[in-house]
Amino acid sequence: MEHILHILDWFLYILFAVNVLYLLVYSLASLRRCKPFASAPAKKHKCFAILIAAYREDAVILPTVHACLAQDYPDEKYDVVVISDHMQPRTNAALSSLPIKLLQVDFEKSTNTKSLKAALEYLDKDNYDIALVIDADNIIAPSYLSEVNNAFAVAGVRVVQTHRIAKNLNTDMAYLDAVSEEINNSIFRLGHANLGMSAALIGSGMAFEYPLFYDAMMSNTSVGGFDRVLEMKLLYKGVHFHYLPDTLVKDEKIQKANNFYQQRRRWLSAQYYSFFEFANHLLPAIRDGKWDFCDKLYQQISFSRVLLLGFVFIIALAYSLCAPSLACKWWGIFILLLLALALAIPRRYWQWRLLRAVCWVPCSFLLMLLNLFRLKEANKRFIHTEHGVD
Repeated sequence: MEHILHILDWFLYILFAVNVLYLLVYSLASLRRCKPFASAPAKKHKCFAILIAAYREDAVILPTVHACLAQDYPDEKYDVVVISDHMQPRTNAALSSLPIKLLQVDFEKSTNTKSLKAALEYLDKDNYDIALVIDADNIIAPSYLSEVNNAFAVAGVRVVQTHRIAKNLNTDMAYLDAVSEEINNSIFRLGHANLGMSAALIGSGMAFEYPLFYDAMMSNTSVGGFDRVLEMKLLYKGVHFHYLPDTLVKDEKIQKANNFYQQRRRWLSAQYYSFFEFANHLLPAIRDGKWDFCDKLYQQISFSRVLLLGFVFIIALAYSLCAPSLACKWWGIFILLLLALALAIPRRYWQWRLLRAVCWVPCSFLLMLLNLFRLKEANKRFIHTEHGVD
């Protein structure tokens, strides 16, 4: 019996250690600033379709649209397309008065996938070079389109992910969410880009060659997390995702624990759904050297950072109380995990507020743990995150 427990201990240790070392490697890689690959202004202005799926987003949609219309970019070279789903008549009236394309839909079971596909069917495919997807709560600077256009002028660039940052830091939960997003940016985008890997997509602030996006989306049937399925499809085709760390898009951060619970449930469901959807492609991908796809598939099955922190800490603490001789190696990877996360946090977030925000981590762990038991139902319906800063 003792021998079996010893084997189980090492099995769990290796499982968690691989997760920790993965984060540490890319966190260290993010410490070097990646070189901008678009150093000169583009000679040609490509045509953009800015796609905004707006489900019950009355509180935030108008500032987002106004920011899109205020671009330092030729007006005739981009269209703002709002897909209005279950929004108030007064909001639709206000949108109708603006120089945008407004598509009103009324799905019985709404999803971002359905909204974006409706927009693609509505638009003339031949009129656009680039599809830019942003969330209804996002704010972009006037230079945003020009910077993305410069990136697409570089040979071989077909997909770019811009740098999503916090729009609000009004609560400790929002501050923690902002820090979490920047850790993701450091590890899964900047760190990956520095090592020549594809940056992770994030659901908004991402731009694609229009035909590429059209083909991938029209065959997408995901309920939540359309971006997960989208990136798996494109990575398997060998498409590389570039990262623009200096091109910013402001995104509203979660302010309350309940919204955190709902949002992370959608994210976890999408993560595991995409893994099982594409797991059968792993061996062909290894055979063909599609390492970006393999890397992304591993991300889908790996532990989220909050769960990883909680599980490693609990196991290390339990061994310290019951079997001290086995605890040292667990405390070792716990320290390495803390180091990986600390290195990935930008300097501007190292404030006293960070200590208060960290106090929400145990609560976040419990909420994520509960989410593990509710993933099946989460993929059957669209879970909407309410927006609007209190």
